[in-house]
Amino acid sequence: MPTWRRAVRRSSVSTSSTEPRAVTARDLNRLDAAGFAAILAGPREHAIPWVAAAAELGVVDAQAVYGQWLLDGDGIPRDAASGLAWFKRAAQTGHAMSMNMVGRCYENGWGVMPHAEVAAYWFRLASEAGLDWGMYNYATSLALGRGVAEDKRAALALLERARALGHLKSINLIGGFYEEGWVVAQDAQAAMRCYAEAAEGGDFRGQFNYARGLMASGDVAAALVWLERVPQTATASFLIKLLAYLDASPHPAARSLGQSLAHAHLQA
Repeated sequence: MPTWRRAVRRSSVSTSSTEPRAVTARDLNRLDAAGFAAILAGPREHAIPWVAAAAELGVVDAQAVYGQWLLDGDGIPRDAASGLAWFKRAAQTGHAMSMNMVGRCYENGWGVMPHAEVAAYWFRLASEAGLDWGMYNYATSLALGRGVAEDKRAALALLERARALGHLKSINLIGGFYEEGWVVAQDAQAAMRCYAEAAEGGDFRGQFNYARGLMASGDVAAALVWLERVPQTATASFLIKLLAYLDASPHPAARSLGQSLAHAHLQA
């Protein structure tokens, strides 16, 4: 839950007494932190004008939340360019997650033309601010030489820092370093330990990679259990990768799972 930087002060005002479509600075200042938390937990159409008002008044956490809602079209028409503008406003105050999101927008062309160098710049700032997601994204840029000179050793160091913070996607990517032998000795067992940790934490890429290792070792039944979990949190593009992997499998049970998942995807 965001910290609203005391743009709202503690009181016992009821949130239902104020019309959400006419939110003012006075309305916000009558709310305590619990009141704002209740608004955020309620219907999105009620929360949007409150968050928008807080964002306009300079509450950086609100700017980040509002930017994400605009980027996702979460309860309001999707407007990636406006979402990016809010991320930039918050990033200029040193808000680490907003720095990371500016990078993501430039990386993926959300509301702006893609620009790998600019994306890497913002990921670096988020990383230097101590954000695990910034470390992961900047490490990915370094590992791939995307927008910055390739430096897999520096990438691994950043991933290890993010790992210490419990960042699951970084743990999975470290597994890739061990699997491929990038700046470390190739070590399938170390890779599998990383993949297992990421999988058990709920990372869909970790689940897929751990399942690949289990499949390669002949434990098809255990692999299928993990592969069934991947679609629960996977992106649409990763789901396509999963279905292709299952379709090409020499194991009938894996191909059958792929057909079942593809059918469920079409029905969704």
